This record gives sequence, structure tokens and C-alpha cells, in this order.
Amino acid sequence: MSLILHICVILFAGVTAEALSYDYTASIECLANPHKPQYNGGIVQNPELNDGLKGWTAFGDAKIEHRESSNNKYVVARSRNQAHDSVSQKIYLQKEKHYTLSAWIQVSEGNVPVTAMVKTTKGSKFAGATFAESKCWSMLKGGLTADTSEIVELYFESNNTSVEIWIDNISLQPFTEKQWKSHQDQSIEKARKRKVLVQAIDDQGNPLPNASISITQKKSSFPFGSAINNYILNNSAYQNWFTSRFTVATFANEMKWYTTEYAQGKENYPVADAMMQFAKQHNIAVRGHNIFWEDPNYQPSWVPSLSPDQLRSAVIKRVSSVVSRYKGQLIGWDVMNENMHFSFFEDKLGQDFSSQSFKLAHYIDGETTLFLNEYNTIEDGRDGSSTPARYIQKIRQILSYPGNGGLPLGIGLESHFPNFPPNLPFMRASIDTLASTGFPIWITELDVANQPGQVEYFEQVLREAHSHPKVQGIVMWTAWSPNGDCYRICLVDNNFKNLPAGDVVDKLLNEWGLRKLLGKTDQNGFLDLSLFHGDYEIEISHPVKKDSTFTQHVQVIPKDESKKATQFVQLSM
Repeated sequence: MSLILHICVILFAGVTAEALSYDYTASIECLANPHKPQYNGGIVQNPELNDGLKGWTAFGDAKIEHRESSNNKYVVARSRNQAHDSVSQKIYLQKEKHYTLSAWIQVSEGNVPVTAMVKTTKGSKFAGATFAESKCWSMLKGGLTADTSEIVELYFESNNTSVEIWIDNISLQPFTEKQWKSHQDQSIEKARKRKVLVQAIDDQGNPLPNASISITQKKSSFPFGSAINNYILNNSAYQNWFTSRFTVATFANEMKWYTTEYAQGKENYPVADAMMQFAKQHNIAVRGHNIFWEDPNYQPSWVPSLSPDQLRSAVIKRVSSVVSRYKGQLIGWDVMNENMHFSFFEDKLGQDFSSQSFKLAHYIDGETTLFLNEYNTIEDGRDGSSTPARYIQKIRQILSYPGNGGLPLGIGLESHFPNFPPNLPFMRASIDTLASTGFPIWITELDVANQPGQVEYFEQVLREAHSHPKVQGIVMWTAWSPNGDCYRICLVDNNFKNLPAGDVVDKLLNEWGLRKLLGKTDQNGFLDLSLFHGDYEIEISHPVKKDSTFTQHVQVIPKDESKKATQFVQLSM
């Protein structure tokens, strides 16, 4: 007698949700006519301004008026003397609910940053930002979580007081924590998992009920990992801990210019080379970090004193050296690091320096994705330097440089969350906006500042990042150090025993498939499963073969990568 295991991977048909589904769409184009408000406006009164100014009032000293153009009605804030002079609506927010915000904005002239704010009894809270233009409408997408239940004022502001602010098709949609979690679960089922149907039959084609099935994930298709440092080279405990959990790494300092050329002309690659070799031996993918860091405080000591001509020669040598050395060995390069907060190189070599660096890196290594790596794009947009809208502007600047039109760009989001609770609606909405570029999105340095609730917030942002359908990988900034300096959050102690944050990571890894699943086939020989994309080892045993267990390796792939709806694998006993 022989047994055959049929593994049928069937297309995911969706899940039934009691909650209102989340709308992941966003627009980054300036349009002649705005889209309809998401969620029909949610709890906003008169969101399309079809009822005149009903529900809307002047904020500050602005004057507001109702206008109509091309059958589109909107509100205008004019005669503005202060940034906050605008238009507002009073809205009741409920404590701990998540609110997703969207609006369409235009200004009377120029290209102007406009910010959405919510005035509470404790002050004003940031809710999102965009660049608004004249003669077309730009989408602002953001959100916030309510700290208390109270009546607040939603308003829009701009530091450019010379412009009128036009606003239309506003939406503010509340979600409970349960609903927000359901969005994550739905997204994971659709983007990260696939339905799998296992069938056991004998050599006559008869179903075998009560067959024991064991399924173990050997490797997840979703890249999840951490920064590492040179301590891993000579520490077997560190090596075992890391390789048993993670599939991707970033070198914390070992590829940075101040390490690889600490003295001019004296290149120093042995440590980075050894770490690359370690990663290859354990099938760990590596993100290259970084070619240039714009912060003046993190340059090789000999660089600041160079003349512009000397510096230009040095940076060309730097790109040529490090990119050619690791050509074809990395899954991405952080070409420019924190370029939107600092400008050491652009100040000395001109505003095209970033674009030229991307071009040269691509010329040397044409297959590797090239990232602009930045912080406070999804964490906290209040500093204004690297909001999604500004980030997209920078991408467009890079692509507009001669010869850069087809660059394989990637969006690198550091995700260093600050010392207050994360704004999950803003985080999700910001990724929505960035995803509209069509470029791959990675979370590159995730951590959370030390504070009460640090570990809880760490788990929240990890879940939010992993569940977003457009995030293609996550790297945490949690490299172990014997002196306990893990930057901001440590996963393990010096014996590689979990600290609370490490428990969170292991819990999530377990949820995301890194565990053994056990089941038995039903009376028709079937077992239904929903598995994360990845490589699996499937074992089958049955009473007719009491002393035998048979194993099959199976890859569960996203449905859009398979040519057929059903994938069959046979295992004969």
C-alpha cells in the first residue's frame, strides 16, 4: 500500500469582516478634480461642501467663503495673517479610537506645505501634511488616536500666510481598536498568507482519514531581521540566537564610510567582509548601510577639512569602492542616509549631489535597489522635514536628474519611534501615500524610545508594519552589545536570554509562522490550512504505516506568482 499526500494551494477568496474595511488608497498626483471623500466623509459634517458652509467656521482671524468651480464646491480660507488662520469644524472624538483623515487641498498660488491639525483641550495635535498647488487638488492623508473623549476642532494651517487655502472632500473615519486589529488580520490573510488544502490518499486514490500532518516553516518569505555588529563574528551564542530567528540583517556601523576608510586612502574592509561571509553561510540577506550619511557629525574625521574638489574626488572613490566591492551581494543600498534632515554633502557639492550618487551607484551595480533612508516620515511628521509629501518630492528630484529616469529606487523608513505613544493611523496613512509611488517600501531601523509602555508600543508598530500590504521587509535597530548599548531597545541580555522586547519578537515570529502546526485529515482525507508564504517541511503518518513518517518540502507562494490556481505535491508512502 502507498499513501499520497496531495497539497493543493488554492486562491485566497477573502475574509468576511464585520468592521468597515480600511481604505488603503491614496493619490500623489495633483488632480483637476478631487476624488470623492473616503468613507463618504465619515463623521465630518458636509464633507463635500454641497450644503454651503454648514458645519464649517473660520479658525483664527481668517475669513472663509464658499466657492464653486466646474461643478465642484469647496471652502476657501483667505485674509490669513497667521499660520493657523484657516477653516475648522468641531468634531466629537472618543477616547482610544483611531481616526483616519483625508482631505483635498489647493492653494491660490505656488507649491505650499499645508498641515492638518486637531485642537484639543491640551493643545494642537498633528494629523497629516501635504504639498498643495494652485490650479489642481492634492490629497492629504493622515490620522490620529484620541487621548480623551472631547469635542475638538479640525483645522488646516500653512506657514505661508500669503496664500488662500482651499479645502474639499474631507473625511474623518473612526475605528475601534478591535476594528483596527481586524484590518491588520484581513491584510495579513490577503497579502502574507495563502489557503492550503492538504489531502492524503492511498495508491488507489481513496481518501485517508485521520492521517497525522505536521507542518514546520523552515523559512519565511517575508524578510524580518535586525541590525548586527562585529560582535557576532566571535560569539556563537549571538550567532545561534540570530540565525534561528531572522532572515535579513543590516550592519550597524561596519559598512559606513567612517569605518571602511577611517584614514584617507586606508581602506578597511576585513570586518565587513567577514560579516558578509557569515551572512552568506547562514542564508541571511544583507541591506547595504550606508554609502553616504549627510549628518556632519558622522563623517570620517579627515573629510570635513577637504576642499570641494578634494571632496568630490573622495566621494567618487567612496561610491566606486564600496559599491563595486559588494556588487550583487546585497538586497538594497541605503545610498543617502538622512538626507532630508542634514545636508553636509549637498551644501559643499551642490543640490544635485544626491541624484549624482544614485546615478553612480546604479552604474556600478545595476541590479540592486537603491534607497533613500529617512526618519520621521511615518513616526512623527511634526518636524516637517521628511513628511511623506516631502519624501516624494525628493524622489522626484532624484528621478528628474538626467539619466535617472529608470532607477530601481526603494523607500527606506527608519522608524525610530519617539518617546510618546505611536500614532498608528498616521503611520498607516503615510505608508499608503508612499506606496502610491509604486516603489518597494522597507522598514529599515525600527525601534521605540525608552518610556513607560515602550515594549507595548514596540509590539504595536511591529504589528502595524508587518500587516501593511505594501511593506516588503522589516529590520529592527536592535544589534546586541556586551555593554548593553542596543541604541534604544534591547532584545536579549548578555546570556542571550530574552528581555521583554525579545519576548515580543518571539511571540510575533510564532504568530507569523515560525512554529509547528499539527492536524489530522477529515473523513475525506482533507486538512484545510492558511499558511504564511515561505518554505515548509510537511510530515505525514498514518496507522497503516505505524513505524513510518514521510516528509515533503513545499513552498507556499503568493497567488500572483503562481500560474495556476492549484499546486499539487505528491508524497508516496
